[in-house]
Amino acid sequence: MSAAKRLRAVILLVSVILLSFFALLTVFSDSYRDAAGPFDAGQHDLPHGAPPPDAGKIVESAKVEVVHSNAQDGSRLSTSPTSDIGAHPRLANATFVILARNSDLEGVVNSIQEIEQRFNARFHYPYVLSNDKEFTAEFRSAISNATPSLVEFGLIPSADWVQPDWIDEAKASASRAKMVEDGVKYGGDVTYRNMCRFNSGFFYRHPLMQKYKYYWRIEPNVHFLCDIHDDPFLYMQEHDKTYGFTLAVHEIRATIPTLWDTVTAFTDQHPEYVAQDNAIDFISNDDGRNYNGCHFWSNFEIADMDFFRGDAYAQYFDFLDRSGGYYYERWGDAPVHSIAVSLFLNASQLHFFDPIGYQHDDWRHCPLDRAMYDAGNCSCDYLKEFDYSGGSCKAQWDHFVRTNGLDRQEIAVPEW
Repeated sequence: MSAAKRLRAVILLVSVILLSFFALLTVFSDSYRDAAGPFDAGQHDLPHGAPPPDAGKIVESAKVEVVHSNAQDGSRLSTSPTSDIGAHPRLANATFVILARNSDLEGVVNSIQEIEQRFNARFHYPYVLSNDKEFTAEFRSAISNATPSLVEFGLIPSADWVQPDWIDEAKASASRAKMVEDGVKYGGDVTYRNMCRFNSGFFYRHPLMQKYKYYWRIEPNVHFLCDIHDDPFLYMQEHDKTYGFTLAVHEIRATIPTLWDTVTAFTDQHPEYVAQDNAIDFISNDDGRNYNGCHFWSNFEIADMDFFRGDAYAQYFDFLDRSGGYYYERWGDAPVHSIAVSLFLNASQLHFFDPIGYQHDDWRHCPLDRAMYDAGNCSCDYLKEFDYSGGSCKAQWDHFVRTNGLDRQEIAVPEW
């Protein structure tokens, strides 16, 4: 072999060795880059004692846990994995929460399928479903088959659900009869009142919820109208947001005649809980003398449960609860939540989620920003939506944001 040929052979051999070395280096770098670092969320954000993030993949039966508990001390009964976070190492410590009856099966499946399609198929956040009755095997199986994510089923303790025995039933019954006579929606429904009281003060105390910080409430037969590319939970976490909404509406006055008086009686006793930069001007047009009825529609809410578990809200709810207004009137969890976050949080901790197209019954929110609408592949028309209709408080929110110098992203006015 000539010297020239030997040189070409050596060069070729060295080239092959170098190419192989760089290929191995690339594989190693990708693996290292994808590993969760000490400042990433995901595994490091899981509560103490939770299994590793891929524990739910071991066997299919590990995905579903049925918890029957009458515990009142809030102790954690589950150490199930929070979710499959392999594809998204940065997830918040969060869950979807659904209150449902066995008869709601079709509606719950529809809602889960829509949020999976629009968001959760890419993130795999878990679900917690609760019921005041045992979930049937058919219900559990159908829900578990609707999502690859972890699903947990909980039984609501009766003390957290039924009308308390210290309520004067004769007085409550007379109030219900009067509301039925006056045509007030759900005016005669005790179960509806149980639900409002549970959602106001007990859902976040359930043992299955103890390991989570954030929740996203979903109801049967709701619709998600746009693709959600970014993680709302992480947005809340990274921007110091405590409560997020998409719709703001007026409450039915006949359901809350003494609610504001009860709230002000509480704040008079506890002025220390009222935040300095609060959002009272959203819920009152006269510096707090009266409630204007505006509230965030709580069938959609994304929030930090640390707020509800804190002293201010705990004492606030107990004060309201002992007044009997859930049963002597028909107080809803939406105004109770909204008044609390508007008074006890700084306004900057509230967030309007414009990109999340959402529908409950006939009321819908469609993104008002055209770029968000296009990016979300939305199936709605903002010109025909609820945001600036007569029953909406969105204009009140916009006015509050403008006059208080908050970030304009909290308005998202139409720019088409």
